[in-house]
Amino acid sequence: MRATLTSVELCAGAGGQALGLEKSGFSHEALVEIENHCRNTLRLNRPQWNVVEGDQADLNHFDGRPYAGIDLLAGGLPCPPFSVAGKQLGDADERNLFPHALRVVDEIRPKAIMIENVRGFLDAVFADYRQHLKRQLSKLGYETDWHLFNASDFGVPQLRPRVVIVAIRKDLAENFTWPVSLETSPRTVGQTLFDLMGERGWRGAAKWRDGADEIAPTVVGGSKKHGGPDLGPTRAKRAWATLGVDGMGIANEAPDRDFVGMPRLTVRMVARLQGFPDEWAFSGKKTPAYRQIGNAFPPPVAAAVSARISEAITTRKSVQVVA
Repeated sequence: MRATLTSVELCAGAGGQALGLEKSGFSHEALVEIENHCRNTLRLNRPQWNVVEGDQADLNHFDGRPYAGIDLLAGGLPCPPFSVAGKQLGDADERNLFPHALRVVDEIRPKAIMIENVRGFLDAVFADYRQHLKRQLSKLGYETDWHLFNASDFGVPQLRPRVVIVAIRKDLAENFTWPVSLETSPRTVGQTLFDLMGERGWRGAAKWRDGADEIAPTVVGGSKKHGGPDLGPTRAKRAWATLGVDGMGIANEAPDRDFVGMPRLTVRMVARLQGFPDEWAFSGKKTPAYRQIGNAFPPPVAAAVSARISEAITTRKSVQVVA
């Protein structure tokens, strides 16, 4: 699809949401991301994108005024303030960037806003905060709604629940509808990764494929405060084990011909489970690359929602002429 709409993305990460927006026809005017490895990943894959540098790469200091009037302001704001894996401090968490995102909305006044966050954002404890956010956006001229999606609804072979917040300018809001799930089920982990798991001739690949006959549990990116990459807490590792995957770490390469036991996933395998195309490269060694993938917004989900936003902000209302 030829890009005809413009966007600015906050907390762009490794480009999952950016890829989805690109597929829906959005041209990125700026991508704001504080993590150096993520910025390098964006440049590595799309040298033409304007990946913001210096102080402006920090959302706390980003000035949106040069981008006033773009079509879409998107972002994957940090999830720890609302994650059930954390203390769920919400507005009291110093990592909560919603106030800065609202400031940028005011500076840019886009036609639409799209923000991704964790399922915990919908917990009852944050009901007042959600209404506060809706009131603030209403004052700026937007109708706001949110929806909980599973990535598997859009072909991603992973159960990854995520909340998407969409705010549309009030004169365009009636044009927006949420995307609906695909009618087909996603491929299983075994079907998705069979070729990668067997690329070094592993004789057990076909048997493994047949046993890995469900979609993946949620891939988690982990924290810089903890050690190397693994597939999550104990409960997640048990879920991976039922699929014949050793969740204790990430492998450098696929199993060799005579490997015996449960294989570990490689960075490329995890990226495919997240919905990234195989040609998308990640900056850094195994640990930072895995964290970028685990924290990403699956591109197919971002594409599905942003396509509906594109329709909403480009649809002209029909005027009925009465004789």
